[in-house]
Amino acid sequence: MSKLGTLGARLHHGEIGYDFIKNRKIWYGISILITIMAILGLAVRGLNMGIEFQGGAVFTTPKHMSTSVAQAETYAHDASGNEVIVQKLGDGSLRIQIAGIETGKSDQIKETLAKDLKVNPEHINADLVGPSWGEQIANKAWQGLAIFMVLVVIYLAIAFEWRMALAALVALIHDLTITTGVYALVGFEVTPGTVIGLLTILGYSLYDTVVVFDSLKEQTKDITKQTRWTYSEVANRSINGTLIRSINTTVVALLPVAGLLFIGGGVLGAGMLNDISLSLFVGLAAGAYSSIFIATPLVADLKEREPQMKALKKRILAKRAQGESPETEPVGVTAGDEPEDAAPAVVGPHNQSLSRGRSRGRPSGKRR
Repeated sequence: MSKLGTLGARLHHGEIGYDFIKNRKIWYGISILITIMAILGLAVRGLNMGIEFQGGAVFTTPKHMSTSVAQAETYAHDASGNEVIVQKLGDGSLRIQIAGIETGKSDQIKETLAKDLKVNPEHINADLVGPSWGEQIANKAWQGLAIFMVLVVIYLAIAFEWRMALAALVALIHDLTITTGVYALVGFEVTPGTVIGLLTILGYSLYDTVVVFDSLKEQTKDITKQTRWTYSEVANRSINGTLIRSINTTVVALLPVAGLLFIGGGVLGAGMLNDISLSLFVGLAAGAYSSIFIATPLVADLKEREPQMKALKKRILAKRAQGESPETEPVGVTAGDEPEDAAPAVVGPHNQSLSRGRSRGRPSGKRR
C-alpha cells in the first residue's frame, strides 16, 4: 500500500489526525481576511463585464496578423471612441472587443478597422450583442445563481438538517465572493463562460462538503447515548476520515483546469478558456478549503449550542475530570479543560470510531 493510502487509512480509523475544530478561529480569521480583500477588489476595481452582459461588438480578424495588440487597440479606439479590449489568439488573429456601441454603427467601425489593418472587410467576422439583450442575460445569470442556492439549502435541510444547510450556504457564499474578487483583481472578463464555471465550482464545493456531512451524520446518530466524545470531536474525526479523499478529488480536478488556464489560456491565447478556467481554478481551491475549514467547524459551533450537546459535553468533561484512563481519554484532553478546549489536538492510536465503541456495549470502551 502506498504511503498516501496508508496515511488515509490511519486518518479514517482515527489512529492519527489534526484538530481542525479546535483551531477553527484561525480558519475563520483567514477566511474573513481573504473575503475582505475580495470585497475591496470588487469595490475598487469592479468586474470587467463582457459584451454579453453590457452589449457591444466583437471583431475577429484573419489569421497571422502582423499588427500588434497595442496598435490594434489604437485603431479600434479611434474608430469607435469607446473602451476597447484586444486579444491576440493562438492562430495569430486578433479579437477586438468594443463595448457599448450601437449595432447600426458596427458596419462603419468594421470598414474603418479593415482600412487601418489593411485587410478585406469581408474577412473580418463581426458578432453583435444589443444592450437590452445583454441586460437580460445578466439578469438570467443572477436568477440562475439565486435559484441554485435556494435549491441547495432546501435539499441539504431535508437530507441532513438546517444547521448543515446553513453552513453549506455560508461556504458557497465564501467561495463565490473569493472567486469574483479574484476576477476583479486580475481583470479577466466576465462572460457566460464565467457563469458556467461558477455553477460548476459550486457543485464541486458541495460535493466535498456533503461527503464530510454524510460521515458526520452517520457517526453522530446516537451520540447522546455515549460519554466518550463531544460533537466537536466527532466532527473532527469526520474531517480527518475524509481528508485524503477531499485532497485527491481536488488535485485531480485542478490538474486539467490548470492546463486550461496556463497552457490553453496563457500560451495559446484562447480567450474563452480564460473565462472558464480561472473561475474553475480559484473556485475549486476555495471550495476544498471551505468544506474542510469552514462548513464542518461551523456545523460543530451551531450544534454545540444545543441543550443536549451542552449537557453531553458537560458529562464528558466531568467524567474525564474524575480520572478517565488514558486508553479511553482522547489525547490532548485533560481534566479541567474548558469546553472550547475540549476537542483533542491529536486522535490517539487507541481511539476507536464511535460506532466501534458502541459495539462493545460500554460507553467508555473500557476492557475488563
